[in-house]
Amino acid sequence: MTFNIEDVFNVDDYMYFYSEKLTEERTKREVEFLVKVLELKESKRILDLACGFGRHAIKLVELGHEVVGVDIMEGFLEIARKKAEEQGVSVKFMKGDMRETNFKEEFDIVLLLYTSFGYFSGEENFKVLQNVYKALKPNGFFCLDVPNRDFVVNHLSPCSVLEKGEDLMIDMPSFDVFTGRMNVRRITIRNGRRREVSYSIRLYTFTELKELLKRAGFEVYKVFGHWDGRELSLNAPRMIVVAQKV
Repeated sequence: MTFNIEDVFNVDDYMYFYSEKLTEERTKREVEFLVKVLELKESKRILDLACGFGRHAIKLVELGHEVVGVDIMEGFLEIARKKAEEQGVSVKFMKGDMRETNFKEEFDIVLLLYTSFGYFSGEENFKVLQNVYKALKPNGFFCLDVPNRDFVVNHLSPCSVLEKGEDLMIDMPSFDVFTGRMNVRRITIRNGRRREVSYSIRLYTFTELKELLKRAGFEVYKVFGHWDGRELSLNAPRMIVVAQKV
């Protein structure tokens, strides 16, 4: 299945349908969680990969950290820059592909959040982890937030719908047991116009992800099953992994 990032993550549609889910309160809770688990007691230099419209990056800068946000979508970056200016904070937002970043031991922390890992081939996904490793200072920490494959497979619905007024975003997922990928057909109906795209994401078990991180040079430090800090289990929807560069 081909994957066109700009088609799948159409900025206007994304902000329209997801704005009510990605609230300020939710972002605040997530940043509080990051501060706790990453022990961000003093100012750190942080790389927010696939930063989107900067909701985590801006909050972290407000807490006194130095943040660089990287995203491949210029539309999201424009929103992020405008929001940072409105908040009166300085964040360096850069357009870039996580497969091609070239930072070298510049950051104390690297974040890759909200299901932004797994969209590429196995080799490219591993390249992302290698790039993260290179970007971190010695003993730096990497926080990765992805779906828990065990939970997803056990709770897979043939259809999920986001509804806003008369507009709909419909996802029809299927899981390929041979590739470990979830293939999604997405239909968006907005203002009476229908748009269809498809995408695929590699979902990992914790065992697989731990092995990948180890190959890239990391050691898993902590793991959680959700942003509320629960333990990872079959019934936990997320895998939030904190790994250390060794």
